[in-house]
Amino acid sequence: MLSAAGQQSLDSAYRTTGTAVVAAFEPQRLVLQTSSAVILDGRKEIAYGVVISANGHVLTKASEVLDAKALAVTVDQMHYREVKLLTVDPTWDVALLKIGASGLVPVVFAPTSEVPQGTWVVANGATTRTARRLLAGIVSAKIREIPAAGGAALGVVLNGKSKVLEVDAVNEKSGAKEAGLQKGDVILSIEGKKVKKVEDIAEVLKDRKAGSTVKMIYRRAGEEITVNVRLAARGEMFTEQMNRNDQMSGEFSPRRSGFPRVMQHDILGSRSVVGGPLLDLDGRCVGMNIARANRAESFAIPVEDLKEIAGRLMKQAGN
Repeated sequence: MLSAAGQQSLDSAYRTTGTAVVAAFEPQRLVLQTSSAVILDGRKEIAYGVVISANGHVLTKASEVLDAKALAVTVDQMHYREVKLLTVDPTWDVALLKIGASGLVPVVFAPTSEVPQGTWVVANGATTRTARRLLAGIVSAKIREIPAAGGAALGVVLNGKSKVLEVDAVNEKSGAKEAGLQKGDVILSIEGKKVKKVEDIAEVLKDRKAGSTVKMIYRRAGEEITVNVRLAARGEMFTEQMNRNDQMSGEFSPRRSGFPRVMQHDILGSRSVVGGPLLDLDGRCVGMNIARANRAESFAIPVEDLKEIAGRLMKQAGN
């Protein structure tokens, strides 16, 4: 066995991020250049996107862009300041954007995401003002569901001193907030089932997933109001206690769970490089990067699901 001093490390040019390896993926980088989008808030890069139509439709990670104050998009070397957020799929955390462009080059969807573990894939890395850079890695696990961290919840805090289910506070990131619930509202029923105590709510929600919706009836000022409430992952709404792996992982995505299916790969990067396409060696889109989970795991929406999401959101937006 060689001593530590006698062992040789791999030349930096041939490491995953080395110049020789990156140069080998130049054809895929050119696809990223024309068919991925850089999403910005003012001048700050906050995510990437997948170009899905020649006339300016782009998919990206919703939770990274919803709070942007000055949303802008760059495709290739063209910069677009007028960006419309058309619609959102909360289950998958995907947003459909529209920019005033024509003649764009949409991604070519791969026929399947079912590729062997160890298959090379390519995604966006950091970018310069004019050029996309890339990161390469491998598919590292079988396609699977990533359950919501902590389960699904309405996103309300109840008044423990009240004899009814009176709302004491509403989480700003919750579906309850989106549905208009306020402090003082009294929850009467969920999915047609009367609820009188916290345990009743837990029983109704126990098998439901983050991103799904429930019909709720609540009372405000003597009036009964019916709304549909999106269930959010507890991990979305409340800061999770960081474990040792998280502390070593760098900047991971705030939402990294609650996905029906994901492809896992080992491409390194921060939360700001999610949202763009995951390419195979033919430059075809096998998925859309949706979360940087930790130092060893990144998640992508498989192409079969991505195509369904794209078609459905385009239809919802009337395109």
